[in-house]
Amino acid sequence: MSDNSLLVELTGITKRFPGVLALDSVDMNIVSGEVHGLVGENGAGKSTLIKILTGAYTHDEGKIIFDGKQLTQLTPSKAIELGIACIYQELDLIPHMTVVENIFLGRELYKTKGLKIIDRKRMLEETESLLKNLKLNFDPTKNTCDLGIGHRQMVEICKAVNSNAKLIIMDEPTSSLSEHETEELFEIIAQLKEKGVTVVYISHRLDEIKRICDRITVLRDGKKVADLNINDASIDNIIHLMVGRDIVNKYPKIKSNRGKEALSVQGLERKGILHNISFKAYTGEILGITGLVGAGRTEMARAIIGADPIDAGVVKIFGEEMNIRSPRDSIKAAIAFLPEDRRNQGLVLIKDVLFNVSLVKLKQYSHRGFLQLKNIHQDVDQLVSELKIRTPSVNTIVAELSGGNQQKVVIAKWLLTKARIFIFDEPTRGIDVGAKVEVYNLINELIKNDAAIIIISSEMDEVMEMADRIIVMHEGEIMGEFAHEEATQEKILYLASGIKISA
Repeated sequence: MSDNSLLVELTGITKRFPGVLALDSVDMNIVSGEVHGLVGENGAGKSTLIKILTGAYTHDEGKIIFDGKQLTQLTPSKAIELGIACIYQELDLIPHMTVVENIFLGRELYKTKGLKIIDRKRMLEETESLLKNLKLNFDPTKNTCDLGIGHRQMVEICKAVNSNAKLIIMDEPTSSLSEHETEELFEIIAQLKEKGVTVVYISHRLDEIKRICDRITVLRDGKKVADLNINDASIDNIIHLMVGRDIVNKYPKIKSNRGKEALSVQGLERKGILHNISFKAYTGEILGITGLVGAGRTEMARAIIGADPIDAGVVKIFGEEMNIRSPRDSIKAAIAFLPEDRRNQGLVLIKDVLFNVSLVKLKQYSHRGFLQLKNIHQDVDQLVSELKIRTPSVNTIVAELSGGNQQKVVIAKWLLTKARIFIFDEPTRGIDVGAKVEVYNLINELIKNDAAIIIISSEMDEVMEMADRIIVMHEGEIMGEFAHEEATQEKILYLASGIKISA
């Protein structure tokens, strides 16, 4: 438990990038043995602050004191030596190495000091002991690529504990976890706290922040706006501090009228993955698709757009049967797919906004072998303005944008293609409450413009509040469908768990 001694003391931390003041004289104290929440909108400065604390960035002004000592010229390797570990949203494991090998990577045990012969037996024994202490039950000899996302995250925690970390930073740790895996994570955090390990917990899921944190620091526009004991803060109060205003309607659902049948899927099959998937989506309507992790939702979307092969099934677009065998075919069919992993599958992070928005339609800007750059700039500038993408310019590298603005760049890319059917896979994953509302409003605009929208989401409230109809999947099969007014959490959870509801 906390002994009320300071482990981390940040004073006046300032960080500038070209044209951007990312952190403006931020102070933050973290007490030993506590779970400290760090919250703020995308772009508020959370990632920059963490990268400074882990040595990835150098601060321009200010002072860092860790465990009683002032840190200067901090590097990632030095931070690890001091006992600072960070578990990022995109996990840092080597897939084809075993759990044991990943945990001991860079700090292998040797049989003798002179000979560099790895002591695999002792490493396995220590890993088994570590798993037992943390009450984890999976095979340490398995390759990490064979583990589920929840267990892979536990391997990252084991790596941090094995390195004798005093401070473990967790960045959006539950964004890809099932409800059961999330509960397992919370149990591990409680155990770490009991052992005196300090956790900094970064999440947009404020119900989780309320549940497991002792104190929170709120950032807005690169400045610290509050330090609060969690018992003194309501979720509405935290949101107000994050965005600087009250958000009255977190789910701005608009009333719309169902139009034409836009997408018809009949008898879609993929052996061992999808079973007789049949449904329809209409213009002017939001169709929600939900289910537990592993239900086959993303696999279904990938099959529809031709990213994965199918064994059987018919896909019709506006009544016409289409032979979609690749994503290129789906683009021609006016289907836009916005993947869950936008950073790796939806964007080219090392390229700028201009490149990413125009990428899919570069051919239309080509004339006699030359790109019409003026026309590209004009169209992309217009979309950036219409979607209110917060970027210094269209020449800004996409990796430098916040998660919410990256999602808007993906939407802009598909708007340029004149898509009529939009499939959003986890549209608000990893973005803050203010950015979520902006994404919902963009979806509403698409609906007004007679698009058909499919939202695939594991967030129950998102589906229930925004969708006109809800389809529930379980193990690659559609279990049932509800109209907006019929859906309840209980009904959805029954079907998502594979339990049929009697009429």
